[in-house]
Formats: sequence, structure tokens, C-alpha cells
Amino acid sequence: MSDCEPTLSYLQELTFRLALGAPKLPASLRDRHADWLVAQQRPDGGFAGREGESDPYYTAFALRGLWILGALDHDVAGSAAAFLRSRMQARESIVDLISLVFGAAICELAAGVVVIDDADATWRSNIAGLLATLRTDDGGFAKTPEGRAGSTYQTFLSLLCHELIEIPVQDVDGILRFLASQSHQEGGFLEIRAAKRAGVNPTAAAIGTLKTLRQLDAFDHTATIEFLSDMQSEEGGMTANTRIPFADLLSSFTGLLTLTDLDAASAIDVAAIRRYATSMQRDRGGFVGLVLDDVTDVEYTFYGLATLSLCEMIG
Repeated sequence: MSDCEPTLSYLQELTFRLALGAPKLPASLRDRHADWLVAQQRPDGGFAGREGESDPYYTAFALRGLWILGALDHDVAGSAAAFLRSRMQARESIVDLISLVFGAAICELAAGVVVIDDADATWRSNIAGLLATLRTDDGGFAKTPEGRAGSTYQTFLSLLCHELIEIPVQDVDGILRFLASQSHQEGGFLEIRAAKRAGVNPTAAAIGTLKTLRQLDAFDHTATIEFLSDMQSEEGGMTANTRIPFADLLSSFTGLLTLTDLDAASAIDVAAIRRYATSMQRDRGGFVGLVLDDVTDVEYTFYGLATLSLCEMIG
């Protein structure tokens, strides 16, 4: 790659990778879930969770799912973009605000529909300012401005948001120190410093943060790979941590993605994860989150499709 070629953001690189795997899935599977996702769009252009109104969080998941399926057309993206624009001046939660930026990026990348344009420089600066209020003394980002301890997952989300608004994060060394403090002696990473055990999802967030910062080589990942391989259950999927008996799609996707990023997918049974993810889909479209679940939603549908797509890329 030449120095003048643009570097993909973490979100772009991941979504493009999944979009390469999805076409290898059966056409009937792709069409069924694409149709289901499109049917979930509300009249206001947004998408909702299992209850309540449309919000940026679920809208971003639906858009990502449609994109990797190659089913995000201009009409769906245009309606979603109008919804996201209508929320730009609202008092959103931190998670919804980050999701709004994610969703806006997808609309532009996939369908050329602009939500946040160059005239919104002040809005971008305000987002960066808000993220700065989440920075904690330990070098991470907290979930709220009142938080005193960093969250591994929130640090990852905040870094991705900085990438998307094209405003560099400050004090990268502080983030690396924070991640080192979250590393568990038995492998994996903690979500918050008060946690007693590592989890698959904070571990994925930590590795994702290192990858985004291009600092994967700053840590020895041997124990983390072993930790993640131990999280694969008899169901075939991965559990969130050592105390939870059931696998779930979120942990299965993030765990598999992390092992792939560490060039260690061979540490687990990928075929078993594929069978597990396949079993979580429903005949009418959509995925449930775990074996005890009976309600489909757009978030877990993305995780299901992403897991299967990633399996196809691994082979």
C-alpha cells in the first residue's frame, strides 16, 4: 500500500471484511435475513429494539447487517439518514451518540447518503469535547462524565468514534497504560478495574483498541488466546465469562473476531461456532441471542450474520 492511499478505519475494515464473507453464505439465508431487516425499519426511518421507539443504537446495527448482506439500498439508507439527522441536535446518551456517528458513516460508505457533512465541523468538535469529559485518570474512558474508572468497552467505542469524526484521540500512551492495568493475570481483560474475572467482550474491546491504535505488538497475547479458547462451550458458541453457562451470539462473534485478529482462529473449533450461529436463526428471519431466547432483534441478527460471514472468511 502506498503512503498516499487512505487508511481504513476499524469499522470500515471490519465491515468490508464481513461483506467479503457474506456472499459465500447461501442465497436463501441472505435473502431471508435481508428481507427481515428491511421489514424492521420504522416509518421514521430508524430501527428499534424489542420494545420502544427507533434509536441510533439499533439503527446502526440494522444498517451494518444490511450492508454486509449487500442489501442496503439508497431508499433504506436515505430514510435511515433522515432519522439520524433528526437526532443530531437531541440530547443522546453516549452510546446512542456514538451509534449515530457509526450509522452516519455506514449510510455514506454504503449508499453515498451524507448525514454529517463538512459543514458540521462544530458538531464534530462538540463530540470530541464530550468524549473528553469521559476521560479518567487511569487513561481510559468512563461510561459517564461522572465515572472515575475507565471502562474497556467504552474506551474502545470512544476511540472508534474519534476515528470516524477524524479527530485524533489524545494521550495514546495513557490508553496503553489503561489496557495494561485491565489485563488479567490468567488471560483476557477486565471491563472495569473492580471486576473479578476477565470477559470475552472486554477482551475483544481491548484487542480492538490495540488494533485501532496499531499497537497489537505492544502486548503478549499468549494467555489471552488461551483464555478465549477456553470460553468455547459444548454448544459450540462462546460464553461471556467463566461463570456464565450458556453461549451467546455476541460473545461468539467478538471472541472469534479477536482470535482472527490475533491470527489464532485455529485455537477453537470454527465449524462448531458456525453450527451454533446457524442454530440461532429463525425461519422467518432474524436471530435470537442465545438458546434460552425466543425473540429476534436487529442487534443479534447482525451478530449472527457477522459470525457466519467471519466463519466463511476463515474457511
